Amino acid sequence: MMKNKFLMVLISLVAAITLAACGGGNDEANQNENTNTDTNTEENTEMNHGTEEGSGGTDHSSMNHSSSGEVPEGLQETDNPTYPVDSQAIINADHMEGMNGAEATIAGAYDTTVYTVTYTPTTGGEPVEDHKWVIHEELKNPGDAPLEPGTEVTLNADHMEGMQGATATIDSAEETTVYMVDFTDTRTGEEVTNHKWVTESELSPVQ
Repeated sequence: MMKNKFLMVLISLVAAITLAACGGGNDEANQNENTNTDTNTEENTEMNHGTEEGSGGTDHSSMNHSSSGEVPEGLQETDNPTYPVDSQAIINADHMEGMNGAEATIAGAYDTTVYTVTYTPTTGGEPVEDHKWVIHEELKNPGDAPLEPGTEVTLNADHMEGMQGATATIDSAEETTVYMVDFTDTRTGEEVTNHKWVTESELSPVQ
């Protein structure tokens, strides 16, 4: 009887020790799993931050919506524009939020060469790629128009912070009529006056 009782106690102790060991292993595994999850979350967060910073290259949030209405010296008004001054047109461009689909009033129409440019702001930060638009008369000592893609120029415009005096590369060139326009931001309701620039192909008649 005593032997049987001793055996039962011994078996119970072994079972208890085994269960405790298994339980500890599971806790450790769960702890490791939680640590890995936290690490993955941190890595994903860092990746997302990196993406946001990387997209800054094309961010036009610092663009000056309105301007004084002054135009560069030598810029010629269009004699017979498709959209005369004080007429209305729909903007079909998304240079900035709140612009696409807005009804614009034409404030000026000019014949020139327009460029998309890539430049690094003088204030630092990532390059701004394919900025629309800079006109020939807003370049420092540009020579004859049009300039070829790849040409390096100095900007003499302040459409965006850090743009004035920046070195830029011409991405594309187009001879066309450009318009200075007034419109109401479709997102904020802000009145934008003398916005520079919208090309003729980016406008359509009001229906």
